[in-house]
Amino acid sequence: MRWQRARRSENVEDAGGTGGRGMRLGGGKGLGLGGIAIVVVVALLMGEDPLQILGEITQQGASIHPQQQSAMPTGTPEEREFVSAILGDTEDTWRAIFQAAGRQYDDPKLVLFNGGVQSACGFASSAVGPFYCPGDRKLYLDLDFFEEMASRFKAAGDFAQAYVIAHEVGHHVQTLLGVSAKVNAARQRGEPVEGADGLLVRQELQADCLAGVWAYHAQQRLNWLEPGDLEEALNAANAIGDDRLQHQSQGQVVPDSFTHGTSAQRVRWFKVGFEKGQVGRCDTFSAGRL
Repeated sequence: MRWQRARRSENVEDAGGTGGRGMRLGGGKGLGLGGIAIVVVVALLMGEDPLQILGEITQQGASIHPQQQSAMPTGTPEEREFVSAILGDTEDTWRAIFQAAGRQYDDPKLVLFNGGVQSACGFASSAVGPFYCPGDRKLYLDLDFFEEMASRFKAAGDFAQAYVIAHEVGHHVQTLLGVSAKVNAARQRGEPVEGADGLLVRQELQADCLAGVWAYHAQQRLNWLEPGDLEEALNAANAIGDDRLQHQSQGQVVPDSFTHGTSAQRVRWFKVGFEKGQVGRCDTFSAGRL
C-alpha cells in the first residue's frame, strides 16, 4: 500500500498511556480474550454498556497496581505518520461525499494511547481494542493492537490496519448521520439490540461497509493499492468476526450474543462498500439478509 501518497491529518492526538502494556486481547497479565467475552455477554444480558464495565474493571486493577503516566510518544514516528496519513485520507473522502450530499463533514480526532485511556465514554483499557466514542467524537487506538492482529489473528499488513481505522471512522459517520443516536435510543427503550440479527450487528456491519466506501474512493483518487492489499483488509474483517472470536475463546459459537457479525458478514459488507463506493448500498438496517 502506497500510503505515503495520502495527506497527513492534523487531528491525531497522543494521550500517552499507563506506561505498561495494560490488558491485552491475547492474554498476558490481565483479562484474556475469553474473560472479555464473558464480561461482554454478561453486560449485554444486564442491559449495561460492556465498555463501561471493562473500564471499571481496569480502574480497579489500576488502583491496586498504580502506574505512572507515560510521557513517551505512542508508537514509532513511522507508525504515527501512517495513522495520520490514513486518517487524513478518510477526511478527504468523507468531506467530498458529505459535500456532494449538501452536508458538512466534521473531522473526528484520533487519540493514540498505550495501556489505557480516559474518554467521554469512560475509562477503557487496551483490551477493548480500537473504539469510537460518540460522546467526544474521537477514535481511540492503541498501536499494539496492530501487533496483535498480526501475531494472534494472522491479519497483518498496512491495508488491514487502514481498514481498522476506517471502520472506526465509519462509526463517526454514523454519528453524524444520526444512526448511532437511533441505536442508542432503542437500547434505552429496552429493546433487544444484541444477537445475530440485532441492531448492534447491523450497526457494525454498516461501519464495515462505510470502510469499504472509503477504500473505493481512496483508490480512485490515489491509486495506492498494491497486489494483495485488498486481501489484507478482507482477511482482517474475517479474523475479527463474532463467530471466529467466540470459537477461539469459548470453543463454541453463541449467535444470541453477537455484537459485530460473523466473519463472512463482515467480509461481505466491506465488499459491498468497496464495489461501487456508494453510501446508499450500506443500509444494513433494511437488509433482509446480512
